[in-house]
Amino acid sequence: MRRLWRLTPAELEILEVLWRTGGATIADTHALLPRRLGYTTVQTRLNRLVAKGVLLRTGERPARYVAAVSPEEVGRSLLSLLIERVTQAGVVPLVADLLRGRTLSPEEISQLRRLLEQLESKDGTGQPS
Repeated sequence: MRRLWRLTPAELEILEVLWRTGGATIADTHALLPRRLGYTTVQTRLNRLVAKGVLLRTGERPARYVAAVSPEEVGRSLLSLLIERVTQAGVVPLVADLLRGRTLSPEEISQLRRLLEQLESKDGTGQPS
């Protein structure tokens, strides 16, 4: 099963800094954040992200923090949480709403068809039926 991380907007800002830099100390993260936060606030949030399993803290001094998850993993997690919270009707109405009124290229339509074919060939568990 996919991990779901419940991340705050402030935690996502920190993750974005670390993805962009490849890792940073508390001081560097504090300096690179788009909005001014207290140094100890940044430190607390970094430690919470370590506890959530999305960051790793190195043993060097000063400690560096690096992302343990990719932007794509976090994006999938956030989307799964959104679907879970917003729709009781299931995924189909949500996907229909996302696509309604948009112009898709032939390549995008082809990619969606391939995805549906892949899903049809599995038994819902990700395993071939």
